[in-house]
Amino acid sequence: MMNRTQPSEAAAATRRRPVALAAVSALAAVALLWGAAQHGVGAQPATGAAAPGASAAAGGPRLTGLPDFTVLVEDVGPSVVNIRTVERVQATPDDEADPDEAMRDFFRRFGIPLPPGAFPRGPQRPERGPQQRQRGVGSGFVYSADGFIMTNAHVVDGADEVVVTLPDKREFKARVVGADKRTDVALVKIEATGLKPVRIGDVERLKVGEWVMAIGSPFGLDNTVTAGIVSAKQRETGDFLPFIQTDVAINPGNSGGPLINMRGEVVGINSQIYSRSGGFMGISFAIPIDEAVRVAEQLKTSGKVTRGRIGVAIEPVDKEVAESLGLPKAGGALVRGVEDGSPAAKAGIEPGDIILRFDGKAIEKSADLPRIVGNTKPGTRATVEVWRRGATKTLTVSVGTFEDESAARAPAEEPKAAKAGPLGLTLRELTAAERRELKVSGGIRVDGVSGPAAAAGLRPGDVIVGVGNQNVASLRDFERAVADWPKGRPVSVLIRRGDWAQWVLVRP
Repeated sequence: MMNRTQPSEAAAATRRRPVALAAVSALAAVALLWGAAQHGVGAQPATGAAAPGASAAAGGPRLTGLPDFTVLVEDVGPSVVNIRTVERVQATPDDEADPDEAMRDFFRRFGIPLPPGAFPRGPQRPERGPQQRQRGVGSGFVYSADGFIMTNAHVVDGADEVVVTLPDKREFKARVVGADKRTDVALVKIEATGLKPVRIGDVERLKVGEWVMAIGSPFGLDNTVTAGIVSAKQRETGDFLPFIQTDVAINPGNSGGPLINMRGEVVGINSQIYSRSGGFMGISFAIPIDEAVRVAEQLKTSGKVTRGRIGVAIEPVDKEVAESLGLPKAGGALVRGVEDGSPAAKAGIEPGDIILRFDGKAIEKSADLPRIVGNTKPGTRATVEVWRRGATKTLTVSVGTFEDESAARAPAEEPKAAKAGPLGLTLRELTAAERRELKVSGGIRVDGVSGPAAAAGLRPGDVIVGVGNQNVASLRDFERAVADWPKGRPVSVLIRRGDWAQWVLVRP
């Protein structure tokens, strides 16, 4: 007699069939996706299937395939080179017998600081003649078929000899044509034939989330391929460069290698990593190829890079300062100081001005200004739009030639406690000698600070030259401006401190 709680084999098979069919269907779908991925970056929907966009419109995830990098490696790989640098050093006999020398050399090659007291040397022995020692390993790529190789400036910096190894194992001694430390771009030249130059991509078309690939020599391992996505663009980490941030694995030795998009075009030069250990931690930075090409062409022509300058010190404009000055939004570059006799001084730019546009280009953030000015040819007459006293003003500046600028430092003074007024300021008018020294026509000197003024960072010796959009030439001007200021709002005060100018928000 059959137990009713135990189903028959036929019934059990009937119930198992849908599960088995579902499993087969899932495997077929995976196979379809995999096959599509082998023929392109994105998988195409099968006939009769809903298009990926339809799924996204319905609120579901967009269905795409996995990228296939094999074609890119075959296409770009022959253009990527290994760069080995050599330095001549005074060797001692204990270099040959020292068991810790290999570890010291490892730390030197990959730029890792040597811990104090680690791997101590034995007693010094008589010095011998100079020897060659491998200094470091980097990467590069063929920029042009006539032998120009692009890499990082830090890869070849200080090297006595540069050796380029091609993917076909040919080796050539390279001549350093030029290197620009500010952008970390270098150009070297080899005398070789049969070179395949890379294709240069358009950084403007590069999108965050897009797949990218790197080829290089991490830790000296030639022709290593890694891949990831663009994590961010316009990442500010230097004076003249908005870096491309990626999660592509980059390690010592990858420096100078190309960052490649899915069209096989170079969009950047791998240059830096963020790391607390010396190794890759998921964040790497690449120099945008358009900036690198601009530098490389100058190096190719003259061996150096010429940049424009106007002679101002700047800082960002935050939301509170923008609101207090009536700016529609936070943006531009606040002029903290103007160098005497500089192009900016001759054009009439003043400390406290906010530069909104330069040569027709908007200054969205303060870091934009040095890059735009630097890319302007010296001698160019450019228009500068500034925000001054609640209105825009257009000036004309003749761009100078950039040289190493040394930033002036404001003298540090200890604030003195004093009681005075609702803002906590003890003030006096400037003497004629002080006005001549500061090159101002008016202003009032801070002799003491307390309360709100001290909390805002004002110091004795500061000179107040403006409140909001009003000039301050005397104590009466200051008292009137403060009295007219809306109650309860932070008072925006423009001060001079030595050669610097800055806005300070004092909260009564």
